[in-house]
Amino acid sequence: MASSFERYQRRRLVSSYFSVVISIALVLFLLGILGLLVLNAKKTADHFKEQIAMTVYLKETAKDVEIKQLQKSLEMAEYTKSSTYMTKEDAAKSLSKEIGEDFMGFLGFNPLQNSIDIYFKAEYVSAEKIAEIAEMLSNKNFVDEVVYDEPLISLLNQNVQRIGFWILLVCGLFLFIAVLLINSSIRLSVYSKRFTIKTMQMVGANKSFIRRPFIWKNIRLGIVGAIVALIGVGGVLYYLNGSFPELQLLEDKKLLAILFVGIVVMGIIISWFSTFFATQRFLNLKTDELYY
Repeated sequence: MASSFERYQRRRLVSSYFSVVISIALVLFLLGILGLLVLNAKKTADHFKEQIAMTVYLKETAKDVEIKQLQKSLEMAEYTKSSTYMTKEDAAKSLSKEIGEDFMGFLGFNPLQNSIDIYFKAEYVSAEKIAEIAEMLSNKNFVDEVVYDEPLISLLNQNVQRIGFWILLVCGLFLFIAVLLINSSIRLSVYSKRFTIKTMQMVGANKSFIRRPFIWKNIRLGIVGAIVALIGVGGVLYYLNGSFPELQLLEDKKLLAILFVGIVVMGIIISWFSTFFATQRFLNLKTDELYY
């Protein structure tokens, strides 16, 4: 009978530990995904900003030397990510391919112009900076027109700021929920040992001595949960990097290391605080209150 009871108690203990590990792992996994989103939010926003192009249309009278000088100055400019020169012949071929017919045969001439497409570095993609660059280029006597999508730039910057605010808000909410969930799981684990805690206290053990094994046990469970969460986050990261290689999610090893270490540290800190306050609660209870 005693052996059967011991096996029952052992199963309950294992089940309790398992539930703590799973709850910690799930919560830390969600926090890790949010952390991944936060760390890569700027990179993702920058990627979309750098897809916006400004097109500089050149006059027919523009000389080759002037065009080459402009190209060189643009390539050397601190705001330029890349630039591409397109002749009106290449532009006509590209347009004909897009619309599926030879518009030059219908018109009898090529109405397009030689042009340079400029792609900017993300930090320069703002309405004010783009307008300054456009004005500077328009002042050149061989430039006919400078075209870019001003409403799109303003809308993109507004949405980036708005999304950043909501990401931070959601992260704060999830962090609060994470603490509550992990705290609840650990409190249930400590609750099953409340009589042991009170017995140790009655025979003269001080509070720090009683708390110590519970804290270390749950810290180890927190580390195990964090490792499980890291495996999940690593899998998601690997999948996203394969699906969206242009974002280069695995490029910044330092940020990834900070994220992974942060998940482990978060698991340890939350486990420590939750266990400390859970054991403290039962240490302060009177003996007859343990049954409620």
